[in-house]
Amino acid sequence: MNAPGYLTDIPGVRVGHADRRRAGWRTGTTGVLLPGGSVGGVDIRGGAPGTRETDLLHPENLVDRIDAVCLTGGSAFGLAAADGVMQWLADHHQGVRVGEPEHWVVPIVPAAVIFDLGRGGRFEARPDADFGRRAATAARHRPEAQGCVGAGTGARAGGLQGGVGSASRMVGSHRIAALAVVNAAGSVIDPGTGLPHERWTWPVLNLVRPDAAARRRIAAIVSTPPPSALNTTIGVVVTTAQLDKAGARRLAMSA
Repeated sequence: MNAPGYLTDIPGVRVGHADRRRAGWRTGTTGVLLPGGSVGGVDIRGGAPGTRETDLLHPENLVDRIDAVCLTGGSAFGLAAADGVMQWLADHHQGVRVGEPEHWVVPIVPAAVIFDLGRGGRFEARPDADFGRRAATAARHRPEAQGCVGAGTGARAGGLQGGVGSASRMVGSHRIAALAVVNAAGSVIDPGTGLPHERWTWPVLNLVRPDAAARRRIAAIVSTPPPSALNTTIGVVVTTAQLDKAGARRLAMSA
């Protein structure tokens, strides 16, 4: 069975990761670059979202195109990573033009965070503008890395390692793709099988059903309540369909 695809299956979309996993660090940033800009919409759930520039995406507001999306660890502190993405775009003269000189641009970079503070040991170890710049610099139009990378480096899912995952498929004549940073309260593992709930992953990842003893150990892990309720799942959905801001918002709500 083939893997489910990538966000970069959409023409022009570029994805890059920056992370650190040593000396008290376990966090990172993922940048999704949209050369030439793209119509954007947003839907925000949960009682304590950490976001930046998302109000611009509401249909009643003026700016109708975004240049990139920044997904990052670090909770609210991590929003600083978007500064690095913005600066990289400004250095390449990408953004809303606000004057005659070529460099007079304001890049539009909505951002969202997950809570991963202290996951590597140091509470102060969190993404900053350098993470965002490195993620933007690394962004390429090729299959993006998945798993414990970028914004998913410090993610957890039901007490296990979370991470970044992506998929794409054709819907009629249009392609739709998604990238998610899973830092969820619920587990991705079925305690009965010891394998992911999504069965398509079994042959793709060459997974073999664990023996009874291993399944009991896995069940004990995934049934243990997470250490806190500080969970967030964030992501980006991109499509080749031509949408206005209202349509993009409806797509975000459905996603």
